[in-house]
Amino acid sequence: MTNQDYVPPAVWTWDRESGGRFASINRPIAGATHDKPLPVGRHPLQLYSLGTPNGVKVTIMLEELLAAGHGDAEYDAWQINIGEGDQFGSGFVEVNPNSKIPALVDRSGPEPVRVFESGAILVYLAEKFGRFLPTDGAARAECLSWLFWQMGSAPFVGGGFGHFYAYAPEKLEYPINRYAMETKRQLDVLDRRLAESAYVAGADYTVADMAIWPWYGQLAQGELYGAAEFLQVASYAHVQRWAAEIGARAGVRRGRMVNRVTGEPSEQLRERHDASDFDR
Repeated sequence: MTNQDYVPPAVWTWDRESGGRFASINRPIAGATHDKPLPVGRHPLQLYSLGTPNGVKVTIMLEELLAAGHGDAEYDAWQINIGEGDQFGSGFVEVNPNSKIPALVDRSGPEPVRVFESGAILVYLAEKFGRFLPTDGAARAECLSWLFWQMGSAPFVGGGFGHFYAYAPEKLEYPINRYAMETKRQLDVLDRRLAESAYVAGADYTVADMAIWPWYGQLAQGELYGAAEFLQVASYAHVQRWAAEIGARAGVRRGRMVNRVTGEPSEQLRERHDASDFDR
């Protein structure tokens, strides 16, 4: 049956693996598939993640906090291999019932606090340490609006464009065109904003930049999906300016290395348990 001949059944059933490169880990049910407790290091903050754009958001935040002098932000970063299904281990599911990275456990208080969803982790850390999230009503609203813009928009880039352009088992014109159009519209939204503002939420660097850069900054720099020419990312001049500036920050350079498993070996720090790990 060709794609043009497909007629959805009255009731969908899961009768075969689907999802191209990620087919082996895709399933329509939640919960743990195996028993596997999570390791715990010596720092109060325990991060369980992988160096994907969503994971990089949080490691950038933690490295920026440390660079700003918040020694209590020291953390252990454990690698969760989503290709092998680590996110379905019992320990990880206890921290994040949705089985997605990143997930954080804060053990600094009398009882551990679990935080999941990357945007929630950024807000939690910003409020815990009093940095990178404005407290003024209007400025805070602007920052949170852009943070949640990213949370709501990026699935169209990753799960939509990235999946059909780079990972799907066959190239299909309709979904690639549909999601390329939306990805370019989002880049235009960001470009217009950065034409009038140094950073996404205003004059100051905030969690909004930390959330948006791993997706749109890396996309603009040609580091996602091999799609720079296809999407003509060089034409978004203001995004290019901002992406280069953010990418040059020391905290960002370190943060994007943590839990990374692709690219140059010298850029991969698969687990991070101390600042001195970067020296290796």
